[in-house]
Amino acid sequence: MSRIGKMPIAIPAGVTVEVAENNKVTVKGPKGTLERVLPAEMTIKVEGVEVLVSRPNDLKRMKSLHGLTRTLIANMVTGVVSGYEKVLEINGTGYRAAKAGKELTLTLGYSHPVIMVDPEGVETTVDAQTKIIVRGIDKEKVGQYAAEIRNKRRPEPYKGKGIKYADEVIRRKAGKTGKK
Repeated sequence: MSRIGKMPIAIPAGVTVEVAENNKVTVKGPKGTLERVLPAEMTIKVEGVEVLVSRPNDLKRMKSLHGLTRTLIANMVTGVVSGYEKVLEINGTGYRAAKAGKELTLTLGYSHPVIMVDPEGVETTVDAQTKIIVRGIDKEKVGQYAAEIRNKRRPEPYKGKGIKYADEVIRRKAGKTGKK
């Protein structure tokens, strides 16, 4: 039995979970509503204040989908209750970020500023020009947008310049050594 898949998902107060046909799960909470169509093979039941996920048989694919389905529902519940956030840091001389409406303007040493528009359901804020906070209720969208921002100028291993996650550690390399 999947250790993650068999764990029940507790539904906090103020959150409603509905399962429609074809396993379309809708989670409503104080921060918003999330919908997702989950694999049809899984059985999803709402019993009282918890959600249970079960699988039909022990095929490898079903075992894989069991834990995944349970985790996706748990992430939806967490998202509508407290939301998700990723913090990015900008390192480098002259590198900075600015926010105007839904547009995030990044100055990253290119000949032009990089302009990114916040996607639906994701919000960015800039602290002190070198810290970007990406917030939202959908874990997947928050992570994806944070990765797209980071991709505009990845941290390099020699000086550590670029955009990195706040909790990321950059492995540094030694520079060139002269002739002996």
